[in-house]
Amino acid sequence: MESASPARIEARLQAARGIPQPIPLPGRLRIWRRAVGMVAGLLLFVPLHYCWRLLHLSSPWPRLFLAWAGHCSGARVERIGTPLKRDVFYISNHCSWIDILAIAGASGTAFVAKAELRKAPVVGWLSTLNRTVFVSREDRLGVAEQINRLRDALAENWSVTVFPEGTTTDGRSLLPFKSPLLKVLEPPPAGVLVQPVLLDYGEVGPDIGWIGDEHGKDNALRVLARPGNFPLRIAFLDPFDPRDFPGRKAIAAESMRRIREALGKAMGHDVPTFIGHDVWAGRTPPRPGEDLL
Repeated sequence: MESASPARIEARLQAARGIPQPIPLPGRLRIWRRAVGMVAGLLLFVPLHYCWRLLHLSSPWPRLFLAWAGHCSGARVERIGTPLKRDVFYISNHCSWIDILAIAGASGTAFVAKAELRKAPVVGWLSTLNRTVFVSREDRLGVAEQINRLRDALAENWSVTVFPEGTTTDGRSLLPFKSPLLKVLEPPPAGVLVQPVLLDYGEVGPDIGWIGDEHGKDNALRVLARPGNFPLRIAFLDPFDPRDFPGRKAIAAESMRRIREALGKAMGHDVPTFIGHDVWAGRTPPRPGEDLL
């Protein structure tokens, strides 16, 4: 984590253990200021979105709103590389709910997201505007239907983003990429490419990350209360043809290799494996040599 006082570090660890941290008055004012900015964006962009829909036009407004919401949250996005616009399956590492705002704002992509997100106030509704495909990791019997929805999305020439780690991390490490949802690429639809995407929060990753036992609402309030802004570098790496890596496991492995290489280059050292939410939550002690911050 970026340079911080011992008190701030301890507060971060307490938050990861599921203990909501008190937000002082300046932080509460920042939350209100950022919330007002998002609401103003809603009042502008959502009516425009529905006007475009009534005219049967492709609406740019969800993308623009999500980019604006990410900016209001404090993210200062730097886009590196060129995102493919259509017939592309983005595969990205995952650190925070801000990932969705930032990648959608930079590329206009739809997402594969946890089914629980659909029930979230405001965020769930906004996700439907951006054509999110909701999936449940617990619904083992529904995997085929979830894959069919992904195929439908790709058939309509959307770009779709998945987070194959299956959870958020601290932004400075990676988890093995899981491959079940990549079954949509067995065999790959005609003309579809895979483009790995690196989300690099730099040294603020552990502070921004939604990790441990922290509740989603508490994480959002804590991030919105932070002073100042933070950098987020989105690197759209070179795309590859999934036919060159037959099978979902090979596609997942190649995507992870490219993202790990790019993150390691940015960090200046090898990328470790994420130590896990149980360690951050204090349920499991870290192994020798593992550092939380």
